[in-house]
Amino acid sequence: MKLSKTDRKLRIRRRIRKISFGTEARPRLSVFRSNKEIYAQLIDDNKGVTLAAASSRDKGIDAKGTKSDIAASVGKAIAEKAQKLGIEAVSFDRGGNLYHGRVKSLAEGAREAGLKF
Repeated sequence: MKLSKTDRKLRIRRRIRKISFGTEARPRLSVFRSNKEIYAQLIDDNKGVTLAAASSRDKGIDAKGTKSDIAASVGKAIAEKAQKLGIEAVSFDRGGNLYHGRVKSLAEGAREAGLKF
């Protein structure tokens, strides 16, 4: 029996979460992508807390251009927040999405701003 699109994405998400785990020194950079917006969080899985978050809905994000351009600016914003917290390296969690398009743009934006993963 064929999996539905949501079941397939959930299966991929669970497989990724087995591998990526966030600590205080190296938190997990979790990405959620909806049809209109994109969100990124730095999560410490040991304590179960979100250290920092950025999204395309934030006021400091440049909301002009394509969705990929906006995702890149979200990546830069989360990287700046991470550097203020003294975080240099993260574990990337693409959230069941393909590493392509907006997810890739967010990751490249974060790398440009100084995050390592």
